[in-house]
Amino acid sequence: MTLNDKSRLVGNDLLIGITMGDPGGIGAEIVVKALADPALRRQAKFIIFGLDEPLEYAADLAEIEPFWFRFPHEKLSRDYPRQVSVADYDEYSAPSWIHAPTRTSGEASMRFCLDAIDAARNGLIDGVVTAPISKTSWKLADGKWPGHTELLADRCKSPRKAMMFVAGPLKLALATIHEALFEIRHKFTIGCVFEPIDLLNTALKEYFGIARPRIAVAGLNPHAGEDGQFGDEEQRIIKPALLLAQEVGINCEGPFPADSLFIHAVRGEFDGVVAMYHDQGLIPVKMLAFDSAVNVTIGLPIIRTSPAHGTAFDIAGKGIARADSMKAAIQTAIQMAKTKKMLNVKC
Repeated sequence: MTLNDKSRLVGNDLLIGITMGDPGGIGAEIVVKALADPALRRQAKFIIFGLDEPLEYAADLAEIEPFWFRFPHEKLSRDYPRQVSVADYDEYSAPSWIHAPTRTSGEASMRFCLDAIDAARNGLIDGVVTAPISKTSWKLADGKWPGHTELLADRCKSPRKAMMFVAGPLKLALATIHEALFEIRHKFTIGCVFEPIDLLNTALKEYFGIARPRIAVAGLNPHAGEDGQFGDEEQRIIKPALLLAQEVGINCEGPFPADSLFIHAVRGEFDGVVAMYHDQGLIPVKMLAFDSAVNVTIGLPIIRTSPAHGTAFDIAGKGIARADSMKAAIQTAIQMAKTKKMLNVKC
């Protein structure tokens, strides 16, 4: 069986779950706009975990004819005849004029996520794409998770996880995430550098079909420390983590000065990059693909992607939200699921 045969075999059998996100945000609008593209809909089947009413409102605002089939979320199935279906949680009420965090929005958006994750874990869907949630709404709803990543890891019982971004040719994972810059030193360990190298290596193989990924690791300090002149974290932490990764067979190099590393990665000299802290990685990501970057959670037993932006309450309900990042997140989830299945198809 050829690679093209495998691609055709799995491409027609994919089912991707999409959570609508916070009902008061732009989630409904960007989901509708993204899936309004017939070319995208031909690549897989889709189940939207959300509320039918905001989706209908968003379609009307964008002058898009509704293209989905609605069913009660209690009757979730893989066998619906339509290309796009909405698992409707009509027990939640979300007035179309409220574009701010609320307890009800938090309860609903958490429920969408939990049910989609369970569906993916049970093999009912092949991947999850999450529209933006409001952390404040989740807090108002007494959620025990500060955000998607923590909920995903907890629900999937995954002790290891990393935040990865896909921005055009750049695939990047973070060693530390939402840490105050001066607090990184308290959590900066060999393990916190090794883990994203290891998880990125596995993700590039399993989801992007790269047999032996070339991974570059950034330094923490200016000039990657300049042999200890500007900090010793490179010698104490990053180099031992690199050595550990190399000893288990990972093709990785570094630490490289971050101010020149990313241009080499974008030129194709590396398949992936591990950045040491949030803004070190997110600045090049957003410079390359501000409107189309995709957030991927790696280290989970399921596929999860998301737009790399928030709820945008300030423009919600105005019909002006761009769906580029949501569309890219859906396409990335499809490609990841397809690659994973292709690698599992026996010749």
